Amino acid sequence: MGNWKSASHNKYLLQYHLIFVCKYRKKLLVSQQIEYDVKVLSTEIYEKHGVSIKYMEVDKDHIHYMIETRPSINLSDFVRTMKSYVTYHIWKKYSAYLHKCFWKEKTFFTDGYFICSVGNVSEKTLKEYIENQG
Repeated sequence: MGNWKSASHNKYLLQYHLIFVCKYRKKLLVSQQIEYDVKVLSTEIYEKHGVSIKYMEVDKDHIHYMIETRPSINLSDFVRTMKSYVTYHIWKKYSAYLHKCFWKEKTFFTDGYFICSVGNVSEKTLKEYIENQG
């Protein structure tokens, strides 16, 4: 896994598994060029916000990320920013193609997303550690 990070008043390791799905489960990421551009745009926005991508992989209709972040990052705001950024730039480059897929709406990802924390220990181990304090 990752290494602990330190800031002035905290030590942390915050890792998350994040999944974005294409709207209507359209298989938009089958195109190698769109897949490549989504990865490049994702990397740009993650770096701009100080979030590191540990792993990133696409399937036909969704993309997986394993990310590391700081405690000061508001994840829901970051996800909204990230999805908006990618959607805007993908539409800018592939508008003719995407108009055929979505007709009226300029969308790319579903409104929702999946996120789950990634820990270094099991729930059982953490429970035992907490119960044995004091």
